Amino acid sequence: MNRVQPTAPLPETPTFAMLRTLAGIAMLAGLLVVLVFQWTRPIIEENKRIAIEHAVSKVVPGAVTKRDFILGPDGLHAVDGGTAPPGERIYLAYDGSGRFIGVALEAAAAGYQDVIRILYGYDPVCQCVTGIKVLKMAETPGLGDKIAFDPAFLKNFAALDGTVDPQGGTLQNAIVTVKHGTKHQPWQIDAISGATISSNAIGRMINASAQRMFPLIIRYLDELKRGSVPADKPDGGGR
Repeated sequence: MNRVQPTAPLPETPTFAMLRTLAGIAMLAGLLVVLVFQWTRPIIEENKRIAIEHAVSKVVPGAVTKRDFILGPDGLHAVDGGTAPPGERIYLAYDGSGRFIGVALEAAAAGYQDVIRILYGYDPVCQCVTGIKVLKMAETPGLGDKIAFDPAFLKNFAALDGTVDPQGGTLQNAIVTVKHGTKHQPWQIDAISGATISSNAIGRMINASAQRMFPLIIRYLDELKRGSVPADKPDGGGR
């Protein structure tokens, strides 16, 4: 008769030691993520500043320099690095002689793939959009990405109507994107054929931004032309 050999008991898994190791790895990974974020944030912000600096001259024809301000319901505020006042950052554009010639604003909306971010210009004299520059997108190559370079599409923004209703704080006509080939009003954007979602995103973001900001620009136009805030607010900022 064969004798049954006793089976050696399996060693217990060192649960506590394993959990301690995993926790240590997780903490180290989290610390590295925070350190990388803190290290790269100034670089990212500087790259964004440079991109906007270059884009202002594209969206406001004739712009040579810019100054950054916050524009909100109670007027113009300096960008001083402290607690941001209510409002949105705008970029006042000046020609070579230092004359105020327009405003550049940021806008964003969901596109086909991801959020699309643009900078666009506004001329308060004609009350019209004067150009756009795509800052960030991930649209389909050969289709949606045409919003950044298609000449016919970009022509929409040479003088896109953004007239403010003098009786209220809205636009006289909402800025809308229409089907390719059907544009017949100066506040309409002729969509790119085959890139309707991306084209509509541009129209939505500009209209949403314009409805908020154009009435404020017209209301505080004297402050914008001076390029300074009133005496009871912090002195002018930006670069």
